Amino acid sequence: MREARFTFIGAYHHVMNRGHNGMIIFPNPEDKQFFLNLLHKRAILNKIKIFAHCILDNHFHLILQNFSGKLSDFMRQLCSIYATYFRKKYGGQGYVFQNRFKSTLIQDEKYLLTSILYTLLNPVRANIVNSINEYKWTSIEEYFNDKKDVITEAKFVEDLFGKKENLEESINKFDVKIEEKNCRLGKVIGDDEFIKEAISKFDRRKKQEENSCRRRIKDISFNGVDEVLKEFEKEQNIKLEKINTHTIYGKRLRIKLLIKLRELSGLRYSEINKIKIFQELKLYSLSVLYNRCINKI
Repeated sequence: MREARFTFIGAYHHVMNRGHNGMIIFPNPEDKQFFLNLLHKRAILNKIKIFAHCILDNHFHLILQNFSGKLSDFMRQLCSIYATYFRKKYGGQGYVFQNRFKSTLIQDEKYLLTSILYTLLNPVRANIVNSINEYKWTSIEEYFNDKKDVITEAKFVEDLFGKKENLEESINKFDVKIEEKNCRLGKVIGDDEFIKEAISKFDRRKKQEENSCRRRIKDISFNGVDEVLKEFEKEQNIKLEKINTHTIYGKRLRIKLLIKLRELSGLRYSEINKIKIFQELKLYSLSVLYNRCINKI
């Protein structure tokens, strides 16, 4: 079993993933744009805050906040949907991304600011361009530009720097190597006191999740599930017990409800499987149905 990610609700992270064996996974501008659009949609659905991004040909970097506690769900959706898109377009078999994504916990304020600068300057450090403004596939243009349709929490980043001139000066003078520290749970960018506090938060969260696992399954109102079910019945004008899943129409309704429960309530497949309308399906089938429909969308 994989170890739980070193994170907690509200934690800041530097997240990255690269192509399997270093292969190019964003060969064309339209591929990078597809990934950015996907990033935007998945971040909204999972309530993940993006502060900076950079997409290179064979990997990507994100600075984000695990605002909802759904970091792993968010990254799984992001990478799996893009991988399906990539294979359909370019063919081939096997993995698109290397194993699991890499994640480094970040202390706030100056460490967060430094991590954002480090991410934005990736194309310069890789000798792709001489100036950050020559590279289109970072979030640099989203700050201090009053753009409406942006992926990042631009106002938050602007507050960190104060004004555009400070951002430009920081970029021009930035020559700092990010110092990552290793602890028993993973990598951290921050001081020793923050690491102790972060470990304490993680251990407390993990214990709470273990103690509440059975209670979550029994309590269908957890995390707004009851509201989602009622709203679904209202939207479709039908009670759940009246849905005949042996018909095509009934199966389509069940899939729609599956997507809502996953994305609006954050239920695991094992929890969804406890709801009567899904009990005749295997856990693996729920996963296949969900990913198939999301990929089509």
